[in-house]
Amino acid sequence: MRQERRTGRILLLGGTSEIGHEILRALDAPAGCEVILAGRDESRMAELGAALPYTVRTVPYDATDLDSHQRLVDDLFAAGPVDLVVSAAGVLTPQAELDADPRAAGTLIETNLTGHVTTLLAAVPHLRAQGRGLIVVLSSVAAVRPRKANFVYGAAKAGLDAFARGLADSLHGSGVRVLLVRPGFVIGRMTAGMPPAPAATTAPEVGAAVAAAVAAGAGTVWVPRTLGPVSALFHLIPRPLWRRLRR
Repeated sequence: MRQERRTGRILLLGGTSEIGHEILRALDAPAGCEVILAGRDESRMAELGAALPYTVRTVPYDATDLDSHQRLVDDLFAAGPVDLVVSAAGVLTPQAELDADPRAAGTLIETNLTGHVTTLLAAVPHLRAQGRGLIVVLSSVAAVRPRKANFVYGAAKAGLDAFARGLADSLHGSGVRVLLVRPGFVIGRMTAGMPPAPAATTAPEVGAAVAAAVAAGAGTVWVPRTLGPVSALFHLIPRPLWRRLRR
């Protein structure tokens, strides 16, 4: 992290996130940096953490356990400043399953949107008090315009995207900034078995793009970069044609 050379502690929310770990690998963080992996599967986090070039600790975190987020964040910051928060918790459930089980749709919204909101808002006062820090939020191209193939997921990402943009504005001038990441279809563990969509990318490519955006002080990064101008055209597609998109 070329511009965040003082970074000494990194918090990854969604401690087994494939993209989150690729971001950690790609960052130019100082030697001896402590990484805190926060997630539900502590054995998996320990396994993944062993492959990182940092000092790693794991803490239990459930994005849907909203009552626990304030306490978790307070405890982590009580141990010292946290200079980078990567908010990467997420699930991708097929729309057909959500249609058949509305409660599962609610869990997806809690995981992909509500949990990010409660955890990051708990962290903001601590970051403001530090006068420095970076929040990386993993949005998606799906946030731009919901499609019938994954409209619950798209709705969650649209809400998260709007939250991150508003959060960035609210933090302007505080020394804390927000980097909003909008990848396209990411080939990896979460999308295993699904045919890649156009302009597909990989988790390592997302990690490299995020590291470059952090170094450049950017506020938004599209992965791949061509998605930015392409997505601007989405709203120009007439709705009858948009409905015909299979993905």
